[in-house]
Amino acid sequence: FKKVLRLCDLSTLKGKRDKALLMLFWSNALRRNEVSLLDIGDFVPSSRILWVKGKGRSEKESVDLSPKTIQAICDWLAERGSAGIKSSSPLFISLDSRSRGSRLSGDGLYKIVRCYCREAGIDKLMSPHRIRHSSITMALDKSDGDVRKVQKLSRHKNLNTLMIYDDNRNNDQLELSELLEEDL
Repeated sequence: FKKVLRLCDLSTLKGKRDKALLMLFWSNALRRNEVSLLDIGDFVPSSRILWVKGKGRSEKESVDLSPKTIQAICDWLAERGSAGIKSSSPLFISLDSRSRGSRLSGDGLYKIVRCYCREAGIDKLMSPHRIRHSSITMALDKSDGDVRKVQKLSRHKNLNTLMIYDDNRNNDQLELSELLEEDL
């Protein structure tokens, strides 16, 4: 993912926007729709939080942001010129000539991710959800499989859903099958 982020040209408005949204996908394991629905008012850098309407939720919930993600969003907003823009305005907007200024759609986010990942040499067809999956899996690795901690990152309501990520990560079934065969 470092390689993907390095492809963002931070001398351009697009590069700053893309780095900010890619950081949210990776560092906070946000879903595509969660990023698409973000408004400027949802970002509270002084409190280090982002208000996100999660999957299946009726109310927004706060998500803590890391310093690098806060900086990326601040850089994007500074370059965009957010002064005088309503708090209900979209946090991420389209920059193409046809729909400039409109809320970046889920499809638009998908295309951005796919383009950067392809350019980074990733052969697998990538999507925001695959970045989320990789982020959650990496968090499980880095936390030594602490599913309770990672549940806070992923915001899965059901711990059993998160256990699927952990099972895939560990390949426990194969290990146990091989152990059972030792005595044969």
